[in-house]
Amino acid sequence: MTYRVGGYTIIPGGDNELEEQRSKQCPGCQNAEKNKHRHWRDEKAVQDLSSRLNRIEGQVRGIKRMIEEGVYCDDVLNQIASAQSALNGVAKLLLEKHLRTCIKDQLIAGDEEVVAELMKTVARLINKN
Repeated sequence: MTYRVGGYTIIPGGDNELEEQRSKQCPGCQNAEKNKHRHWRDEKAVQDLSSRLNRIEGQVRGIKRMIEEGVYCDDVLNQIASAQSALNGVAKLLLEKHLRTCIKDQLIAGDEEVVAELMKTVARLINKN
């Protein structure tokens, strides 16, 4: 089961769904235990993404609290726009890392199917709303 929030697909569930998602990872990002690294997975990037997501998580909790406290709708909507913008920043950073490493390496290896996959991903990011 999946649902969409702010144009992003959320996949709740247990280990089976998580394993299914892992099986769809790009070759550079899957089997990290075997490869001992992921193409772009440097600690600075991971920390940056994690920090950004922690801030977004705090923003979402704040939005929930605002709604529960009956804060003026326009103020809540402004906070929602801010959280969406922050999430877009995470997506841009992740897409850049993916393009510079995983996609590049797959193209060099002759995998032309990666272009179709990338086009679908970019279309999802562009057509969020």
